[in-house]
Amino acid sequence: MDAREVLAEAFDRLPDLVRSAVDGLSPEELHWVPAAGANSVGWLVWHLTRIQDDHVADLMGEEQVWVRDGWATRFGLAPGSDDTGYGHSAGQVDRIRPDSAETLIGYFDAVAARTSEFLRGLSAKDLDRVVDEGWDPPVTLGVRLVSVLNDDDQHVGQAAYVRGLIKAR
Repeated sequence: MDAREVLAEAFDRLPDLVRSAVDGLSPEELHWVPAAGANSVGWLVWHLTRIQDDHVADLMGEEQVWVRDGWATRFGLAPGSDDTGYGHSAGQVDRIRPDSAETLIGYFDAVAARTSEFLRGLSAKDLDRVVDEGWDPPVTLGVRLVSVLNDDDQHVGQAAYVRGLIKAR
């Protein structure tokens, strides 16, 4: 198994994790936070999906699924919003209100399908291409994908934990 296959395998595990974190939750449960200033399941899954969409679209040089398919209004945001949730305050977290678990799953699935297609089209040499010279050392495509995957894994784990708190109430 080469690095591209490992990345594809890891990203392909995320859809089941996202589904298990949100499936069957009501809009109110998706919005519930365990304490003031904490993140909701809905925000966590929205955010991890937004980051993946934003970063992969940038790597591809294409428009984000979020913009292309008009997802903003289904999350309580103005059409055309390019917000990813990075650095959100508690008030901004509160404004993210997916209308259903199916909305979160639908948006994630669309982004995951695009990511999977992108990964399967890469060569081993592509992973070494520098995509961001604003860091020392410069960031390669492979490193950027690992960063996205790491962020996704952390946030989906947090969402699963908050789901457990919801179900334990």
